[in-house]
Amino acid sequence: MPIISRKVVFIKLSVITAAIFAVFCFLNFSAGYKKVSASASGPTPSNTGAPSESSCTTCHSSFPVNSGSGSISIAGVPANYLPNQQIPLTVTTSQSDAVIYGFQLTALDSQGKQAGTFTLPAQSPQQLQIVDGFAGGNTRKYVEHTINGLIPTQFGSKSWTFTWNAPAERVGKVSFYAAGNAANSDGGTSGDYIYTTSKSSQTGTAVSDFDGDGKSDTAVFRPSNGVWYSLNSLNGNLISFLFGASEDKIAASDYDGDGKTDFAVFRPSNGTWYVQKSTTGFTAFQFGTSGDIPVVGDYDGDSKTDYAVFRPSNGFWYINRSSDGGFDFRQFGFGTDKTAQGDYDGDGKTDVAVFRPSNGVWYLQRSRDGFTGIAFGALDDKPVPADYDGDSKTDVAVFRPSNGVWYLQRSRDGFTGVLFGASSDKPVPGDYDGDGKSDIAVFRDGIWYLQRSSDSSFYAVAFGTSSDVPVPSGYIAQ
Repeated sequence: MPIISRKVVFIKLSVITAAIFAVFCFLNFSAGYKKVSASASGPTPSNTGAPSESSCTTCHSSFPVNSGSGSISIAGVPANYLPNQQIPLTVTTSQSDAVIYGFQLTALDSQGKQAGTFTLPAQSPQQLQIVDGFAGGNTRKYVEHTINGLIPTQFGSKSWTFTWNAPAERVGKVSFYAAGNAANSDGGTSGDYIYTTSKSSQTGTAVSDFDGDGKSDTAVFRPSNGVWYSLNSLNGNLISFLFGASEDKIAASDYDGDGKTDFAVFRPSNGTWYVQKSTTGFTAFQFGTSGDIPVVGDYDGDSKTDYAVFRPSNGFWYINRSSDGGFDFRQFGFGTDKTAQGDYDGDGKTDVAVFRPSNGVWYLQRSRDGFTGIAFGALDDKPVPADYDGDSKTDVAVFRPSNGVWYLQRSRDGFTGVLFGASSDKPVPGDYDGDGKSDIAVFRDGIWYLQRSSDSSFYAVAFGTSSDVPVPSGYIAQ
């Protein structure tokens, strides 16, 4: 049996004690004065690098944030979340030469408010804790390490796993912010590296987002050659893809639920949908007939687009649910109505809806809140339903070609009118800046004009030709 000397035991205990003693966390701002707080029991709240927060580099000031050889990552964030969904997340702080590691994470909606709750795993001793903080005028909750959650279990990194519980109702885009500390355990705050990162999860299927970055891409379908062209917002790369024929109606959407828009067309001549799914590949599905109008949406709330058509000849909607392959049909509307499907009650399910130009009334059959009629619009208006205020509810809205004004009845932020466009423009609302709100936008002779909601700035880009069909127009009645 090997004999372990007292000296060796003492050295080992000293190293462990020093490591536990020295997690030198994050800068805390108390009312009226600055106070540096370093504690192995966990970082002070509101230091994830989220809006209105610090990122700990004021205390750990040896190096700029994200300047070292390490990183912090958040794994498990889905492209889309469902109400009440329980989602395991894993945060990892890495740096090959660090001794101990720490982290802090929060989840916020587009208003900077806490989104959802956290559940910690049963551990003995407990390596995680939930603390309350205050930033940006809002109380926020944070998951972070404890004194027992510092020591790495693998070389060069430390990981922590816990559960995020999504809100009971969709609240729009949810962003996860995390800061990590890769510390040298020297008993002070110098020599430590701070890293930050963020990830987001959307509500519902992607709208013209071919690269899955949460932003709508400027993209067109060219009927003359059956080619799709997309200028991806993630890296600026141009994608061209031959998929379709001149007679096809575009129906691009997220059919496999991976957060990326899939190339898709509905062919009226044979009533067949052709879809190139980004995850599961090509499929063809016969659903509809000549004269039908594809009405893209997620009618069963599983974050996957369903095959659905509106038949003007009889005013019926026909829906094939992706969740169970079931079939729905209902009569709702007249042949002269314009389809206006959307999630008007924020339950994660697309609602059957029409805009009737003859009387300027919207008729909505909401999946949770039931039927309603809303007088909003005039004879020549174009319905442009979308979520303009980021609350995950589709807003009643029209574009009036006669004066180039957008009229929006936002479900949270109320009414507004915005002059943006000309009579011949095609409205193409979408979330081009990734803030969880649809931006006002038009397509004019191959040029895109955008009014970004995040900063109210104007943006124009030449992409396409006058005969192209802009992809976001596939989501609204033409």
